Amino acid sequence: MDWTRAIDGYCERTDPSLWSEPVNAVTNLAFLAMAWMMWHRSQGQAGGRVLSVILAVIGVGSLLFHTFAVAWAAMADSLPILIFTLVYTFLANRRFLGWPVWGAALGAAGYVPWTAALTPVFDALPFFTVSDYYWPLPLLIFAYGLYLRRETPETGRNLIIGAAILSLSLTFRSLDMAVCDGFPVGTHFLWHILNALMLGWMIETWLRHGDRVPD
Repeated sequence: MDWTRAIDGYCERTDPSLWSEPVNAVTNLAFLAMAWMMWHRSQGQAGGRVLSVILAVIGVGSLLFHTFAVAWAAMADSLPILIFTLVYTFLANRRFLGWPVWGAALGAAGYVPWTAALTPVFDALPFFTVSDYYWPLPLLIFAYGLYLRRETPETGRNLIIGAAILSLSLTFRSLDMAVCDGFPVGTHFLWHILNALMLGWMIETWLRHGDRVPD
């Protein structure tokens, strides 16, 4: 694989230069701001602190991608998102469901085949194909929310809200190239802002549940 291969996949980018995506680049500050906020909100809870650090890394990785726009930067952009998802699912399985460590880890690993199975389904749908590998995630969060609504209504509701925010965020991610002619900046920057909000909300949901249910 050529790790220096240039990638031009966003409406705002018009050439290979470093600052060809100024709005997409600058809006990654939303991730860093949310990471700083949630770090302090975690108040020493190790899980919240770990998620906050990964959230900051997501912002840095995305900034690299929307400036350098090459293959290695694309990996720096996408890998931290996967790591956040796996770590959060593990922590959710432990705190929300009370699973043992081995069960929580196995359940988190199950996200990989879950995504592999559903990605072709979303890829077959015209609008969803742009972000086909991301759409299984809000579906999974929504499923957790529905399951938890009976025993912990607030946590279940908050997870459903998180799934809704992520779905809106993915909608803007998917619309980016489609609106290019009329809106040259595109809509990818809204994916950054809403995704930062959503990830912070998910950390907050985990922290709030911990206020009532001990580890």
